[in-house]
Amino acid sequence: MNAKSDPGLLARRSVQLPTGTLELTLEQGSEEVDELLGFAARANAKRGFLFLSKVLGKHWPVTPSCMIAIHDRLAATVPATDGPRSGAPVVFIAMAETAIGLGQGVFEAWLRAHPGHPALFIHTTRYRVGSGPLIEFEEAHSHAPRQFLHLPHDPALRDLLLHARTLVLVDDEASTGNTFLNLANACRRLNPGIERVHLATITNFMGEQATQALTARFGLPVTMGALVSGEYRFTPGEYTVPAGEAQRFDPDADRGASVRFGRLGLAGALPAPETLAARLAGEFAPGATVAVLGTGEFMHAATLLGAALERRGVDVRVQSTTRSPILAWGAVGHVLRFPDNYGEGVANFIYNVAPGQYDHVLVCHETAPSAALRELASQLGARLFHFKSEDHVEEVPVC
Repeated sequence: MNAKSDPGLLARRSVQLPTGTLELTLEQGSEEVDELLGFAARANAKRGFLFLSKVLGKHWPVTPSCMIAIHDRLAATVPATDGPRSGAPVVFIAMAETAIGLGQGVFEAWLRAHPGHPALFIHTTRYRVGSGPLIEFEEAHSHAPRQFLHLPHDPALRDLLLHARTLVLVDDEASTGNTFLNLANACRRLNPGIERVHLATITNFMGEQATQALTARFGLPVTMGALVSGEYRFTPGEYTVPAGEAQRFDPDADRGASVRFGRLGLAGALPAPETLAARLAGEFAPGATVAVLGTGEFMHAATLLGAALERRGVDVRVQSTTRSPILAWGAVGHVLRFPDNYGEGVANFIYNVAPGQYDHVLVCHETAPSAALRELASQLGARLFHFKSEDHVEEVPVC
């Protein structure tokens, strides 16, 4: 998947951030890198930069159709399963919080291309749901490093996980491979029969040599599918990171996170909220601009609502709130801060969405209505939609 390191084919650039200097060497995808990627500065002592994806639907507004096209492209990088175990389940795991929507979209795109093949989607999380087994692993460079994987409660879904031969790990970018390795090792302790791992990312900045060494490092065949690849070097500057927590995990706390949308596994695609989309599209004036926002880890349902609106001719963009602190610089033109709707008491943010920028803002959330959500809605003049299940969505009064 990666271009050879022919010096004549490499594109180089240097980006001076408030937090330091980022130097890039691009081996593949340089012709579309500016369409896929921007650069931002993170308020993070561990990592002062961010490869900000313009097609992820997290920090940058994007049309649902553009996102789905990216999902299709990454799903197509998953190698075909063949041989005597060609019918074995394929497990897709998306990385919290940033890549949950991406991973679920890639899973659904793969299902469309492989109808009837057994597969499981599950995403890592920062929250406990239910009382079942919980696997912890580290994302060392993250602002909130603790991640967890729940074992599916449903016996059929757990069986898919425990009998899979192919593991597909999805994140927006790869830089060291450490988090992928930690998660793959955790999965192999559960299922020693895993035979191959595929990494699907929008960007791979591990470099060609480190990418080629993945198989030896993981101890089984590893393939990589990325739209942009290369390597980077970051030289920190003198920026002082402000104090503040991004994670206060309490294993006994109920944060209102749902069990229905991927934390405990899904064997099929989520249905789009077509009835809601039809009603809303009928309410919007012709040419109205609409933003559909997910909240935290709850991303993919917002994309599906946005896609259903787009199919009805609505001018719509999708993105999500986040707990990741990013400076107003570069690819981040506007920062809005609001309370955490999951109740951890940590700051949350929405980037590149300013009050009055859109004619309509729809906030999609899995957590119960709260003062935090109403404050976000008040700042943006938004409407709140509580997704209680895949087909049960209630609009919540803001006042």
